[in-house]
Amino acid sequence: MLISAVSSAFAGVTDEPHLKIIPRTEAEAARISRVTRPTTDFSAVGPFEVNSAGAATVRARRDAHAFSQSSANMPFEDELTFKIGNGFFRKIWVSSPASTLASDGLGPLYNARSCQRCHLKDGRGHPPEAGEDNNVSIFLRTSIPAPEGYELPEGMAEIEGYLATLPEPTYGSQLQDLALPGHDPEIRLEIAYEEREVQLKGETVSLRVPTYTPADPAYGAFHPDAMFSPRIAPQMIGLGLLEAIPATDILANADPDDLDGDGVSGRPNIVWSREFDMPMLGRFGLKAGTATVNEQSAGAFAGDIGISNPLFPGGWGECTEAQQHCRDAVHGEEPDNRENLEVDTEGLELVTFYSRNLGVPARRNVDAPEVLRGKQVFYETGCIACHTPAFVTHRLENSVEQSFQLIWPYSDMLLHDMGDGLADNRPEARANGQEWRTPPLWGIGLTRQVSGHTYFLHDGRARSLLEAILWHGGEAQNMRDAVVAMEPAMRADLIAFLESL
Repeated sequence: MLISAVSSAFAGVTDEPHLKIIPRTEAEAARISRVTRPTTDFSAVGPFEVNSAGAATVRARRDAHAFSQSSANMPFEDELTFKIGNGFFRKIWVSSPASTLASDGLGPLYNARSCQRCHLKDGRGHPPEAGEDNNVSIFLRTSIPAPEGYELPEGMAEIEGYLATLPEPTYGSQLQDLALPGHDPEIRLEIAYEEREVQLKGETVSLRVPTYTPADPAYGAFHPDAMFSPRIAPQMIGLGLLEAIPATDILANADPDDLDGDGVSGRPNIVWSREFDMPMLGRFGLKAGTATVNEQSAGAFAGDIGISNPLFPGGWGECTEAQQHCRDAVHGEEPDNRENLEVDTEGLELVTFYSRNLGVPARRNVDAPEVLRGKQVFYETGCIACHTPAFVTHRLENSVEQSFQLIWPYSDMLLHDMGDGLADNRPEARANGQEWRTPPLWGIGLTRQVSGHTYFLHDGRARSLLEAILWHGGEAQNMRDAVVAMEPAMRADLIAFLESL
């Protein structure tokens, strides 16, 4: 249902200035509506469903590199651009000054030395194992509520329901637990777990309940109202296709007041785009806090690695004015080299192109009886109320890989209240402390093969797909309870379907 207030409350939110769009005809829109309508026939796999990313779908490799392939429909002349972007993504950054001017500028405070270090094999990050002192693919975001009377900058004030926050005054918006010699890491991240048993029909499952402590803060006490949110690095596949879904199609699934009475109230996150200086539909990040792949990449360079770039200048990365020693450190910006940035426009565009074009593997075992039964369970239990099966992307003039593809991400790209159990109690733009963006499910069955683990959710607390389901609450409580009450064989079929994605 297209929310009627879109044009007034979210002025300009359907604008997509980063895409060169060829408008749809009415006939085309009608055909797309028919093709993407959820099926009610579970006797056989649907047409084209094996190719989750349309013509961009890549073959399902059986090794750890399954997520590291370029879009199958990429023109040959773009393959070199993809490979160079991969080089930037894998580059190990070093501190300044260094003889390798193209690779210096790390930190001084950081979470990782390369993009690949968090998104290993372009897959999903994880919390440290028991007894392991390695938090490289998990970190804490932090912020404080904006004070009473705080006036949002012009433009942001137009975003209805925007929950104003500010970076933590001393530590910024992200806590770095690594630092160059001569500097102190901001914190030491401690994670503790408590086991909690859940009784299902026919079996018992134990969930691990995490507690996060930003221990040993090196630059003074945190603000008394500081809020913290754990995040693991998400998988990288299919990002360009998610970016190419028409904003109007995403908004058409929004039902913020639950007018249809199904208990599901998907809401769009509307964010301020630093790239285009305007409100845009949020799509990326665990709370849909970023509008484009380019801005998401730029933010990761600055926050995770401490690398300046066109959208986040300043060689000190995330260091605040309270961390003057960090700001005064030698950095990798050269006045006459690469726009006086550690990653210039060309370098950022290469990483963005690479990130947009990591191919989604084809599904496996799609016609197996247990997978077809599991698909029926998934649909009829109501999971597709949030995990929307299919979209058709824009027709694009400049991105053949993403242009007019029938894709199956199993996500509505909207925010949903997931209940107290998963709440981080930290707002982000319009997302409140209990809301998360529906994560795409494509490729989820290859997580162990690519990443060497099966840890899911925003902080990796779930050790299996079943545990991830059991953490669902809020708008998904009824679906979660239905899974609890199922016969074990039905649950096994449901997991078989998810593992086929």
